[in-house]
Amino acid sequence: MLVAFVLISAAIAALLSLLFSSNKHKWSPKGKHCYITGGSSGLGLALAILLTRNGADVSIVARDEQKLRRALDELEKVRQSPGQKLNSYSYSINEAGPAAEALEAVCAAHDGRCPDAIFLCAGTSTPGFFVEESEASLRKGMEMAYWVQACTALAAAKRMARDHFAGRIVFTSSVLGYMSIVGYSSYSPGKHALRGLAETLRSELILYNIGVHIFFPGTIYSPGYVEENKTKPKITLKIEESDEGMQPELVAEALLRGVQNDNFHISADLLGNIFRASTRGATPHNTSVFMDGIYSLFGWIGLTLWRRGVDSSIMGHRAEHDNYLAGKGFFGKSRIQK
Repeated sequence: MLVAFVLISAAIAALLSLLFSSNKHKWSPKGKHCYITGGSSGLGLALAILLTRNGADVSIVARDEQKLRRALDELEKVRQSPGQKLNSYSYSINEAGPAAEALEAVCAAHDGRCPDAIFLCAGTSTPGFFVEESEASLRKGMEMAYWVQACTALAAAKRMARDHFAGRIVFTSSVLGYMSIVGYSSYSPGKHALRGLAETLRSELILYNIGVHIFFPGTIYSPGYVEENKTKPKITLKIEESDEGMQPELVAEALLRGVQNDNFHISADLLGNIFRASTRGATPHNTSVFMDGIYSLFGWIGLTLWRRGVDSSIMGHRAEHDNYLAGKGFFGKSRIQK
């Protein structure tokens, strides 16, 4: 859905982007220290490799030590100079204490200096129907979509402000942080919350000359995507079946390009830009006011049609959904699931 509209408008948008965008890059990773959470796989690993190729010192953090070792081997393969510092750290960063400890360890390897840029790529999704969720699963979803990034951002902001260090903090939300559909009740709220946090910090951290960015990618063909599809409802899969996802390497390039161009909201593709411009609120424009107007016009026409199609698909799924819930013994339950 919306695919035909997007294909028709893509060529126009690409041409206009070339005409009205600036090629001036304001930031380069070469020689800088970049810290990446969730850096052992998916987008985080692809970004770590890209930054290493661009001459950055790279530190990655994740929980699985075996994955970290494999990831570090990948970074070593693209090392640009003997002097580059490439390190990995095993921490669970969904709580403030371990997140702060991880950051301190990363800084210690660089003589106590804070990373120049902190890319928050950690997070997981476990889709499902809201009526089958529990308080525990909803809290877990918020933890793995919001707190896993917010805790590191808190530690980083404190350290940068204390050290008078003009660094950058880069959040990773999702196109589901602009809108949402059936199946993402435990995931999308956290991604929306990251937008709220990033927009607050973009304003507040001006006080300390700290830059803030937030990335809104669509489908990424990563190990995490394979895992989330294991619990994803059939109706969600149907709605997404026409989506054109992206490989992590291309998504990483879009993220880095957005940071280099000093964009606050960063999108990876045309559809992301349409959602961005259509829900921009008071956030700064990307590329140009003109291009955002074009994207917003696409959204005014196309997203209305897309939403109608989504709602129609969901309505057509009612009977099958009732049978699914009946088979799970859902109907007739009187006790509140905790």
